Amino acid sequence: MTAAVSYMRCSGDGQIDGDTWNRQTEKIQALAARLGFEIEKEWREEGISGKIECEQRPAFQAMLAELLSNGCRTIIVEDLSRLARRYAVQEQILLYLCAKGITLWTCANGGQNITEEMNQDPTKRLLIGIVGLVSQWEREQLVEKLKIARQHMRKNLGRCEGRKPFGEHPKFPEEKEVVISMLALDKQGYKPDEIARILNSDGVPTRGTKHGKSPWHPSTINKILARNRNKVLSCA
Repeated sequence: MTAAVSYMRCSGDGQIDGDTWNRQTEKIQALAARLGFEIEKEWREEGISGKIECEQRPAFQAMLAELLSNGCRTIIVEDLSRLARRYAVQEQILLYLCAKGITLWTCANGGQNITEEMNQDPTKRLLIGIVGLVSQWEREQLVEKLKIARQHMRKNLGRCEGRKPFGEHPKFPEEKEVVISMLALDKQGYKPDEIARILNSDGVPTRGTKHGKSPWHPSTINKILARNRNKVLSCA
């Protein structure tokens, strides 16, 4: 069976405790069974007007984020009014779903593949392509902005992502004392392999010790020393 999700919506708070969910669920499950879909998750938009655009619908946004990451590409709704009541909002959502390769089925008229019908219309197909290109352009712009921001942070701070180096993690302030001890031994002429033996002999833990025995290695000591020799450290 093919995986699908259901999207249900009710506009008034007074409807939340009514039979709207049962009605929508029954119709969606019946269509899914007939078409060979398995509903793996239900999404409910509670107290959201059908005139509200998709950006302001928390359940819809969460559903999209999950679908675009887990491989499921089918949504089933009771009818298009559950998707949106305003035509402009409905059109916007449908174009976006098509551009993302997500298929929308409704239970109306015995079951309709809305995505397929839209793709058969040349004008709609053109609009779908435009939405897809705009979406790709937005992603590329975001990637470029993040790249510039990372470069700026690296220039000013030396690093901007990844695991924090030993001695610089705010959750492990005791590491700074270990780094100071390493620097003191280094200043006395001890080599990285000798410092590693001393730390291991004294039972000084590495950050990975809590996940199992993880001894100090000369290569690790060498990296820490190289990174901290020109820094002024304080345990205060």
